[in-house]
Amino acid sequence: QVQLVESGGGLVQPGGSLRLSCTASGLTSRINARAWHRQAPGKQRELVASITYFGRTAYADSVKGRFSISRDNARNTVYLQLNGLKPDDTAVYYCNAKDIVNGNDYWGQGTQVTVSS
Repeated sequence: QVQLVESGGGLVQPGGSLRLSCTASGLTSRINARAWHRQAPGKQRELVASITYFGRTAYADSVKGRFSISRDNARNTVYLQLNGLKPDDTAVYYCNAKDIVNGNDYWGQGTQVTVSS
């Protein structure tokens, strides 16, 4: 099993920045690619950004140029830098990893990001 713990959410004004962190523990040898998803009230969960073990990244069109995903493999930690935040970015942000052995998805508990003046 793999455990994912997120941190770094909060309340920020439009145009502000936050940095989210997600640290994995347990059988971390069974995960490589990591991702961040978000879910706003009344909406489906959506993929925000992903990163491979070797650092190849991909982003949703809605966050390109504003968000940046990175990772520190030695610390089993993935980061999501959120810049230029908009009210539409308000959501619970979830860290995700997939088990390369059995295909199971692991999820963190989520961290709330609220963008409001």
